Amino acid sequence: MDEARARNVLAYADVVPGPAADARLLALGENAVFAAGDLVVKVGRDAELLDRARRELEIAGWLAEAGVPAVRAAKPVPLLVEEHPVTVWHRLPEPVRPAEPRDLAELLRLVHALPAPSFDLPPRELLGGVERWLRLAGDAIDPADAAYLRERRDGFAAAAAALTPRLPPGPIHGDALPRNVHIGPDGPVLVDLETFSADLREHDLVVMALSRDRYGLPAEAYDSFTQTYGWDVRAWEGCSVLRGARETASCAWVAQHAPANPKALEEFRRRVASLRDGDETVRWYPF
Repeated sequence: MDEARARNVLAYADVVPGPAADARLLALGENAVFAAGDLVVKVGRDAELLDRARRELEIAGWLAEAGVPAVRAAKPVPLLVEEHPVTVWHRLPEPVRPAEPRDLAELLRLVHALPAPSFDLPPRELLGGVERWLRLAGDAIDPADAAYLRERRDGFAAAAAALTPRLPPGPIHGDALPRNVHIGPDGPVLVDLETFSADLREHDLVVMALSRDRYGLPAEAYDSFTQTYGWDVRAWEGCSVLRGARETASCAWVAQHAPANPKALEEFRRRVASLRDGDETVRWYPF
């Protein structure tokens, strides 16, 4: 789905004030995200995302009832327009500063204290996209690297299923990074609710541990995260398993961009080499 197609769907949906051509494109990926007036509209790539859009709206309503600061839906159900799911949200005010790890920890404490909602949340399928991403990479990557990642996927999936958690399982965000926190005038607000799951709470905490070890997050920023949350997941014996699973998924995710982007191929090769060498100090770069 390109921008032109997404704007046509936005126009057919007739949910924004003024012409769709005047809406500002904020992002273009699995969803095209537009801002217009006091609304934000997400146009999904295809009809297969309709159930996910419906669940995201349910999650938003549930978080609102629980008093968790999160993005709020302007319409409670998705529209299906020209075979594209469309959801409408209240636009957040301009951020007052960038989100920091401690802001994320503050919100995760609230989410992790919630009981299960009345509707079903899926498990966190961290490794579920690996096969699709490797398939999209095709001949651009070494077949031996693809086979290596498939073997890692299978091993870590089995190991993760056997973990004994330290925290009680329950609702998690699923992609717990500061980029999914918006700092408005009233404080931090959780955004991007699509990956909400019911699984090990440790999933949400390993993300920041990996950011510290692989992506250059300063140690003091990580310490502020653990101090605000109240626990460091690295003290848990299962941390290395969830970390390894996430590293495997992150490698495969980059691989899908390799056919069209030489920098993605370079980053993919760096990541795989560091995994093969068992070198946890090699810096990875966001892509």
